[in-house]
Amino acid sequence: MIRFIKKFFDQNGHLARFRGLEVLKYIGPGLLVTIGFIDPGNWAADMAAGSMFGYSLLWVITLSTIMLIVLQHNVAHLGIATGLCLSEAANLHLKKWASRPILSTAIGASISTSIAEIMGGAIALNILFEVPIKIGSIIVCGIVWVMLLSNSYSRIEKWIIGFLAAIGLSFFYELFLVDVAWPDAIKGWIIPSFPHNSMLIIMSVLGAVVMPHNLFLHSEIIQSRQWNLKDEKIIKKQLDYEFTDTLLSMIVGWAINSALLLLAASVFYDKKIVVDDLQQAEQMLSPLLGKSAGVVFALALLFAGLASTITSAISGGSIFAGLYNEPYDIKDNHSRFGIGLSLLPALLIIFLISNPFQALIISQMILSVQLPFTIFLQLYLTSSKKVMGIYANKLSTTITISIIAAIVTVLNIILFIGFFSN
Repeated sequence: MIRFIKKFFDQNGHLARFRGLEVLKYIGPGLLVTIGFIDPGNWAADMAAGSMFGYSLLWVITLSTIMLIVLQHNVAHLGIATGLCLSEAANLHLKKWASRPILSTAIGASISTSIAEIMGGAIALNILFEVPIKIGSIIVCGIVWVMLLSNSYSRIEKWIIGFLAAIGLSFFYELFLVDVAWPDAIKGWIIPSFPHNSMLIIMSVLGAVVMPHNLFLHSEIIQSRQWNLKDEKIIKKQLDYEFTDTLLSMIVGWAINSALLLLAASVFYDKKIVVDDLQQAEQMLSPLLGKSAGVVFALALLFAGLASTITSAISGGSIFAGLYNEPYDIKDNHSRFGIGLSLLPALLIIFLISNPFQALIISQMILSVQLPFTIFLQLYLTSSKKVMGIYANKLSTTITISIIAAIVTVLNIILFIGFFSN
């Protein structure tokens, strides 16, 4: 944050001319990460949180986003300083007995993510065109596969930024239609509370915002600009502008996630309507707010499903390619196999499940269970001078990430105790 603010001032402390056009060259990777945590899994978690507990769980989105900014900046730092993604670095610097189990669970997290993303797009197709969920899932996978194989990374990035803009505009339009209790919302954003039977939802929201596959994804795509890793001045500038990209992108994600929960709390909570189905949410929005609200909701869901399925697939390709010490490359067979490994098992699971909404919630919980392993892996690598050289974590960064890892671990222990006590 301090580095971000300093860029606005010259060496004498005077306000400097901010070279906005130069910043724009660095904007993009963070937005691709952002689409991953406003995915359909988030929709399910946020709609459930708002409809069941009102504004009281907004603090989870705030906490998760702060944690996310720290983690995503740190893992992007790894990609810039080493030229390696998280998977490559783990495979190169850890013993196989340590790296393979972690990376295997990360692939499992990518599959779990893809379940939510594909199903979200399929639910949107069902709402808009009455396409059966299973057929819609095949259509979503087909569209994503074609887009990944036929488009360059730069085109994919532009598509996803467009999807993100459409989603954001959709939800801000929806918020104009409802009466938000802003004092309660502000209190919910900053004061933690744990309503009775809320732990599963808290974990789902946490898993939906701080996502393991996004850490792998960011460390990979941050290298898309093909920066010069030999010039320390360029690296330092990259780190400065990367933080700007990450900070602004995560704030966008925080706003959209908050808008989802605010919408659910404002429309459903006071009427004691518990949303346990995204189709139900659309059906209830239409009579309460007008038909246009339901259509906008479904279109935004479709954009979210397609865009987040793309990023989940890229993450799966990156993780699997890293097992062979290779970067993600859509023309490479290992990357393509990783994409298939992320999408096809998810599609198969979708064909076997009977409750799509509950599957979305559980998929987000699985992400939160895997998350500590990825965070501790990241912490080890970015704190190592052998791996990072002069760009290894400062003590304050190591302590901060350790606290985040501890919070996530404790929440998981509470979750398991809750399961066993029921």
